Amino acid sequence: MTTHIKPDVTLDLKGLTCPAPLLGAKRLFDELSDGQVLLLISDCPGTQDDLFSWARQTGNQILSTVKNPDGSQSFFMKKGQSRQPRANAVLDMRGASCPGPIVEAKKVLSGMQRGEVLKLISNCPGVKGDISGWAQATGMTVLETIEMGAGDYEFYIARG
Repeated sequence: MTTHIKPDVTLDLKGLTCPAPLLGAKRLFDELSDGQVLLLISDCPGTQDDLFSWARQTGNQILSTVKNPDGSQSFFMKKGQSRQPRANAVLDMRGASCPGPIVEAKKVLSGMQRGEVLKLISNCPGVKGDISGWAQATGMTVLETIEMGAGDYEFYIARG
């Protein structure tokens, strides 16, 4: 699996155990400007939980995670406060399988005014791939997609 995100800095810490990957990322983040992207590569199983927790506490953002063929994981992280759109409504569909999250989002959005924003939270494995096509087909706009944890997503969808 590949990603289209281009990192400003790459830090390969395979072979190091926690908390070394988190500490390495923090050290580099101190040197980055807001908005720059760090690619951290780690094979420590605890890195994912550490990074997502740290990102939530510091205003940094995990843009994407990718499992590598060698068993390591790549974490694309953006420095700075996330500029999440303001949501007029929140729909938490964690635990519901597809097409449930999209069906329910459509119901909520149909009761909203043009330009209002729905924050859809889902951990359905197929929702990330389905959401943009669904939004385009229905005249909605996906303003932002944020991976909050492994497979947990927040979608900010504006009614068209």
